[in-house]
Amino acid sequence: MGTGSNERLLGQAVKDFRDEVVIATKFGFDLSNPQDGFGFPTDSRPETVRKAADNSLRHLGVDQIDVFYQHRVDPDVPIEDVAGAVKELIDAGKVKYFGLSEAGPETIRRAHAVQPVSVLQTEYSLFERDVEQLFPLLEDLGIGFVAYSPLGRGFITGAAKPASEYDESDMRRTDPRWQPGNFEQNVAAVEQLGELASAKGATLAQLALAWLLHQRDYVVPIPGSRSRKRVEDNTAGADLVLTESDLAAIDLILPNGAFGARYADGQVPTWV
Repeated sequence: MGTGSNERLLGQAVKDFRDEVVIATKFGFDLSNPQDGFGFPTDSRPETVRKAADNSLRHLGVDQIDVFYQHRVDPDVPIEDVAGAVKELIDAGKVKYFGLSEAGPETIRRAHAVQPVSVLQTEYSLFERDVEQLFPLLEDLGIGFVAYSPLGRGFITGAAKPASEYDESDMRRTDPRWQPGNFEQNVAAVEQLGELASAKGATLAQLALAWLLHQRDYVVPIPGSRSRKRVEDNTAGADLVLTESDLAAIDLILPNGAFGARYADGQVPTWV
């Protein structure tokens, strides 16, 4: 998804060990028509899905996309048509697995009936727990789960600043979790988590990622990183063992997630 620049970069980076990694990309936005304020309008028409797949294959320089996600549910295109288009791509060998993002139970069931959904991607972290309500459905259908923003968009690293200190183009400037009142409470919670992490000889990020891995065996977090060192540090979270006592302590600090919604008003995805 996108202009293809990141896909070209990724394709070059992994070309010598392509078979050792899982390559996932997305479709579903009309990049020619930016909206004011937030994002782009959805476009998951079958012809657009097919075009997006061909573009991604060319940009990546690969013969097959491992996971092809619909980035957001398109209210103007029946999910059965979307799943049917991806099924055609899977049958043609261009795509291996079908993924959804920010989809609700009815959408997941309807898509799964046409083409089995292999994975759902939605925000999930110590800060955001709403998606847990979908876990019974995922388990019933045998669908895996990918957690995006597993570090609360960077808040759960101890480096968060007040909203006013971010650039105008940074979404954290309007993110409810960074706003006065919520920000201070979230900082206090992160400080307590930091004490627990330090007692275990770990970083905050490692604690947060380990917590996710302890929730379900089909949960895979995808933290973003801008440096090799950060990637290495995050990866070490997979080796951090949390005891029942640790998990209980974390639950006391953040029993229901962060203070403040995960998006500003009007931007929270609607699950159907």
